[in-house]
Amino acid sequence: MLLQSRRLRAPSGKPDNPTVPNTSWQKRIRRAEQLAVQHAFAAEILGFYVHVARFQEGLYQQLERDSRKSWSVEPSHFPQSPQLLSNFPLFLNLVEEKAPARFAEAANALRNSSPDSWSNLLTHTWSEAEPPDTPEEYIAFTFLQPCAELAHTRAALQLDGYTHSLCPFCNRKPAIAVLRPQGDGARRNLVCGFCLCEWEFRRIVCAGCGQEDQAKLPVYTAEQFPYTRVECCDACHTYIKSVDLAKNGLADPLVDELATVPLDLWAQEHGYTKLRPNLLGL
Repeated sequence: MLLQSRRLRAPSGKPDNPTVPNTSWQKRIRRAEQLAVQHAFAAEILGFYVHVARFQEGLYQQLERDSRKSWSVEPSHFPQSPQLLSNFPLFLNLVEEKAPARFAEAANALRNSSPDSWSNLLTHTWSEAEPPDTPEEYIAFTFLQPCAELAHTRAALQLDGYTHSLCPFCNRKPAIAVLRPQGDGARRNLVCGFCLCEWEFRRIVCAGCGQEDQAKLPVYTAEQFPYTRVECCDACHTYIKSVDLAKNGLADPLVDELATVPLDLWAQEHGYTKLRPNLLGL
């Protein structure tokens, strides 16, 4: 059963470019480049994400090659692996050069600290299920994201019958919801913002507190983003954005979530807290 939407205003933009790249990483990068042109208000965020995603893709491919040879992809091994640590200063250089000021300053401080402190930060960020709360932790979180994605793809999870709201792989709260076409309707999936694990979850249930009263679960949409819903809960006062692929099959949940910043601003101005911030802390 669909929730009644309440509309809010957002800036205007242009139609999507239908070009579909070859890999999931290229798809995200291309989608971010498209949306940066369409939405000037998100151009800086998406421009930075493009640089990050290119780095992440290279790191993912390197770790994947190494894992085929000799290196274990056991999740607990990631933060201390020499291959991973050797890439961290390169990522800090990128963040210092391309990121918004608060992240650039944190990257500069980290770059001038010891490798032991990097290892401690990465280990803590990898194992901590709660969202990062400092720029340094967000940098580590973003750096580790392709590692988590690789570990998840190798995990062979059995998701049949899984009904919980926490990620079945890394136990984190979902960062995004996605509606995928199914029969005459659409099923709702939750997506982890770290390992990108995706699992089915009931439509009329708060992913934060489990509230099932439809009257307490308003859904808002904006004319500019007709395929993106702000799913709110008036019981725990949280929200999660949901990307409807039945309405826009070209959307990428991870990237389109970043691009719809006005929806976050609106929700927060109306007293809702995001269930889980995205890679850039938004």
